[in-house]
Amino acid sequence: MSNDFAFSIKSIVFDENYRPADNTRLTTNFANLARGTRRQENLRNTLRMISNRFNNLAHWDNPNGDRYAVELEIISVELNIDVAGGNIPLIEILKPNIVDKTSGERIAGIAGNNFSSYVRDYDFSVLLPEYNNHKATFSAPDDFGDFHGKLFRHFVNSDTYKAHFNKPPVICISASSSKIYHRTENRHPILGVEYQQNEFSSTDAYFGKMGLQVRYFMPPDSAAPLAFYFVGDLLGDYSNLELIGTISTMETFQKIYRPEIYNANCAAGKVYQPSLKHQDYSLTQIVYDREERSQLAVKQGKYTEEHFIKPYKNVLEQWAATALSN
Repeated sequence: MSNDFAFSIKSIVFDENYRPADNTRLTTNFANLARGTRRQENLRNTLRMISNRFNNLAHWDNPNGDRYAVELEIISVELNIDVAGGNIPLIEILKPNIVDKTSGERIAGIAGNNFSSYVRDYDFSVLLPEYNNHKATFSAPDDFGDFHGKLFRHFVNSDTYKAHFNKPPVICISASSSKIYHRTENRHPILGVEYQQNEFSSTDAYFGKMGLQVRYFMPPDSAAPLAFYFVGDLLGDYSNLELIGTISTMETFQKIYRPEIYNANCAAGKVYQPSLKHQDYSLTQIVYDREERSQLAVKQGKYTEEHFIKPYKNVLEQWAATALSN
């Protein structure tokens, strides 16, 4: 059955002229910014923030702080199932490309960054609430995330992925507001000081089924640690500029979406618990509708159930059973 699952990749430039396509996941952070009357201003300011942060971190041989520019690609992944008669939208990720304006060199960044997934929306916004309906204690089924994890691993190991990217993805997201983080003595010149959580979160477990491990680092001049999900050796497999591309991109998005945490006026201490109720923070000049995004996650989770999970239930179950047994 695994031979029936193939992937196709499309890319589009994320710049101030970007407009989400009709089949774009509207819960995707970059798509949320690209709508409304201030869409172009939002995008222009976001991209400026990313490049400014990149130059701040890549400060060597960069006396004026303007040597580099970061360009972003939106990578859309579609799944083809022979019996489906067409492609099904599956995943969207961001890939930064770094322009060295001094040498003229273009450096490919790390794919991954802002990871979004239709099946993940279904798992967290439809399946999990239904599973816990009328239950006194919240929990997840034992096989929660198995199917999504296998799809993701199948994609990363596919010829399609390897033809487009020369390194495994790194997904960078916010630290969990339900966990406590302790600062360690480990410090990396680019990633910054490492934190360790008191226990794994549900997101850690979910990403673990995708074949990804997690480490938490707070980069220099940051307010809070970021969660980095990766395969292999995060510190050894990627260059400084590649890591800076991921940090500058995702820290900027987090300052916009979670200013209470990532645009706080005081940095995380030795013991830290993120909170969206924190009051001492600054707002960016970028408009973002966080409530709308949470509502859309439910709608798109139900869309996935209606157009993917239910119509191809038998095919998906057969493929998953075979794939997970290997």
